[in-house]
Amino acid sequence: MPSFVDVPNGVFHAVCPLDCPDQCGLLLHKADGKIVKVEGDPRHPVTKGHICNKVRNMNERIHDEHRLKYPLKRVGPKGEGTFTPISWEEALQTITSRWKKLIESDGPESILPYSFYGNMGRLSAEGMDRRFWNHLGATRLDRTICSSAGSSGYQYTMGGSLGIDPEDTIHSNLFIFWGINAASTNMHQVALAQKVRKQNGAKWIVIDVHKNQTGRLADWFIPILPGTDSALALGIMHILFAENMVDHDFLQKYTIGHEELREHVQQYDPASVSTITGVPVEDIFKLARMYGKTSPSFIRIGNGPQHHDNGGMFVRTVACLPALTGQWLVKGGGAIKGNSAYLEPNTVSLQRPDLLKNKHTRVVNMNQLGEALLTLDPPVKSLYVYGSNPALVAPSSNKVRQGLEREDLFLVVHDLFLTETAKYADIVLPATSSFENTDLYTSYWHHYAQIQQPVIAPYEESKSNVEVFRLLAIGMGFGDVAAFKETEEEMMVGALDNPRNSFLEGLKYDALVERQYLKAKVKPLFPGTLPTPSEKIELYSERMKQDGYPPLPTYIPLVDDGDHGYQFVPGPNHNFLNSTFSNNQKHIGLEKEPRLHMNRLDALAAGIEEGEIVRVWNSRGECELKVAVGDNVLPGVVVSQGLWADTVGRSRSGSESGDANPNQSKRHLLNALTPDRIADMGGGATFFSGRVSVEKI
Repeated sequence: MPSFVDVPNGVFHAVCPLDCPDQCGLLLHKADGKIVKVEGDPRHPVTKGHICNKVRNMNERIHDEHRLKYPLKRVGPKGEGTFTPISWEEALQTITSRWKKLIESDGPESILPYSFYGNMGRLSAEGMDRRFWNHLGATRLDRTICSSAGSSGYQYTMGGSLGIDPEDTIHSNLFIFWGINAASTNMHQVALAQKVRKQNGAKWIVIDVHKNQTGRLADWFIPILPGTDSALALGIMHILFAENMVDHDFLQKYTIGHEELREHVQQYDPASVSTITGVPVEDIFKLARMYGKTSPSFIRIGNGPQHHDNGGMFVRTVACLPALTGQWLVKGGGAIKGNSAYLEPNTVSLQRPDLLKNKHTRVVNMNQLGEALLTLDPPVKSLYVYGSNPALVAPSSNKVRQGLEREDLFLVVHDLFLTETAKYADIVLPATSSFENTDLYTSYWHHYAQIQQPVIAPYEESKSNVEVFRLLAIGMGFGDVAAFKETEEEMMVGALDNPRNSFLEGLKYDALVERQYLKAKVKPLFPGTLPTPSEKIELYSERMKQDGYPPLPTYIPLVDDGDHGYQFVPGPNHNFLNSTFSNNQKHIGLEKEPRLHMNRLDALAAGIEEGEIVRVWNSRGECELKVAVGDNVLPGVVVSQGLWADTVGRSRSGSESGDANPNQSKRHLLNALTPDRIADMGGGATFFSGRVSVEKI
């Protein structure tokens, strides 16, 4: 593979590493060995040179003066952020010696990894690390914080993460963005929709709890009460059947259970659905008729509604709609929840699950980290965090931070910055950025795989996940195992060789190096069969019945979350991605400040005016936010956007400490309010199913 690290000046291909469906092709401009500009690669067939503010300003993050330069050892109280520099040799020796003692005294399950997709590279996020933890026998982490509930629900209906090719949506005449602020989280789907609206007059409908950037772009914005989306989808089905707007031939040939579904949805009449959802009866009729009579019609299914107690059932339900109208047979018709199955690599080769000897090793759901750290028996004695910042992003954050404060918990954090989690660490390791690594990237929206070659040298003493886990393997005494000797190139070759995925046919490592991006061998889902038990779209699912769920799509109300006046939805914002960028001044300047969106009628009743500071609280915690009053949310709903870093001051290495006022630093800790309950399917998160009280300070 060619190396561009030693070339000080020029323009080089790269991949956006963020956990985003668009996975843009990039061009990095270097001068004197530093990245001075990030722009989109116009050659990329889908992203075509257009990028968001997050990655456009990535060079500010990569060369931020506060990046970690060398390993650190804690010398002050946990959470204070006081450290002293140490060598890599001392850091690795400290970690491996502590782990060897823990394994001897408490067993390998006393050690818990915690990671997610802070870097979406396959090698960084699920390669050498998974091999290491499998061989070690550590407690296994169920990585379900993002899309697992919806993925499980969609799988019951469609068999896997399979939707239409987003490039085909240039043929769509109706776009329904359901529970997704795509302008901020899937901008190229918005670009495609804008193009076809301008050229062919296609219409946009946005269904959401908040009139955000995407809602403001819509031809028609439909506000809905949180957690009631499945009821609206069932109300649409009721009208489609009642007014004979279904494709009988498609239902007969490619689905099972349509007759049962027809009878089932009679109970979801528009009046009943309106009472549940807050959507007026006439709007339910209008929406159903637009969907039933417009072709091609496309539904972009978002992550938002699946972050409820009933989130899996919502996705399972809305995934049935394109089948009723036969849209899967029309170019530009159908839906996308995710498309990861098209580029699914050989995970057995990549992660080596065979290295895990004890197949009954215990599993911890990452949404319940706080509970695990505080109550698990036998206890977690060591936590290793990478690619994530659970002190900020995990639900019930006060519980998480209480667990991180345990003096008997040996915490190691590998990151680019001294994050909120790292301030509790005993050892902090400096991480490389994606532009300093070799890695393989596969989108979960478009159908292109991409390769990242190192463009700049590792920052100071930083190391990649792959390198660190190789070193830890050596330190633990199993570095001679063949799995830990493989090069990045060998790992990618193995990952791309997946006989079980015919879509990867012809997608080879050498060709990827030569061309930077290659498309999976996709084809329309229909005519064809699906990976469901019946090989058809399962409107009625016997497997769901066996798993203890209603076999037909069903509205199930949210769990009672206490006697608080408002449903609280902490959605994403435009300039951060979870906690990434929340500590970088450029992005903070773009986003300005956190706000709580509140309906004007609620504000009037509570005596709250625009711009005032309010206390938002429940039994789990509290925070303070400035109020934005208006009609962007329905009465009884409050919405915030983005996760904000604990930045009153900055924590630094050496003898300097962090925030002088730790209570002030938690002022905007939104996830202190969120429940750590588990969703109905897939072990998913329920971030959006919490209730809060709001009062003026």
